[in-house]
Amino acid sequence: MTYATTVDGTRKLRLDDVDPGDHGDLTPEAAEDQLDVLSKELRELQGLMFAGKASGLLVVLQGMDAAGKDVTIQNVFLLANPEAIRVKHFGQMTDEEEKHHFIWRADVESPARGEVVIFDRSYYEQLVLPQVEGEISDEDLEVRVEDVIAFERLLLHGGILVEKFFLHVSRDEQERRLWERMDREPWLASARDWKARREWDRYMAAYEHTMSATATLEAPWHIVSADHQWYHNLSVAEALAERLRSHKEAWTEARDRHGAKKRAEAEEEAPAGKGRN
Repeated sequence: MTYATTVDGTRKLRLDDVDPGDHGDLTPEAAEDQLDVLSKELRELQGLMFAGKASGLLVVLQGMDAAGKDVTIQNVFLLANPEAIRVKHFGQMTDEEEKHHFIWRADVESPARGEVVIFDRSYYEQLVLPQVEGEISDEDLEVRVEDVIAFERLLLHGGILVEKFFLHVSRDEQERRLWERMDREPWLASARDWKARREWDRYMAAYEHTMSATATLEAPWHIVSADHQWYHNLSVAEALAERLRSHKEAWTEARDRHGAKKRAEAEEEAPAGKGRN
């Protein structure tokens, strides 16, 4: 079963059609059992990808504050090989980053073949925020959309798979989580989070337009119902496994080729007649 709503450019997205409170008629216990199985499968697939060095994976996580991006990273990738995974958090652009094109800072953090990189927020901030703040014309926005599609196509041509997730939390649930954060982790509280809530409808419209415009068959968007954290963890894991398992055979062959090459190189350097029974 597919839990997330996938948008691949063949139809326009309507966020109102996705219920943030959906939980697939699952219980937390049933979801946890499925997540455990999927996490082990993802670990196996990641291992093949790492060993074969034929592909890499970029995971883009977007959503409003407190939508659950950190929770997703902590739970979905719990069993990942730490040698081959990185998380990059994107905040406000630095002065140095402002001197470059808007995708530059993401480009330099993109994965190499064999690696998984998770973007907590991403270059999509530079499409969404200007729309919310009314700081970009329709023409300039269209140019940025074209640049993003071209960038993701470039990654694909270089062997990098791109999976994009929007954690769709309801306005009421987000407010509950923000209050909970202020009570439990006040050092993480931000006035910006509350200010953004006043522009909720503009954010939803901006995300809806941006995801519709940048969804492609090769780099689709997955809209994840995020009011129940146990459900959105499962939804993300299921979508990733569905995308990656189709590469299992090719990655196994790549691993074997790469291993044979590395062994041959090592044997050339090893002293003759020693260390082998």
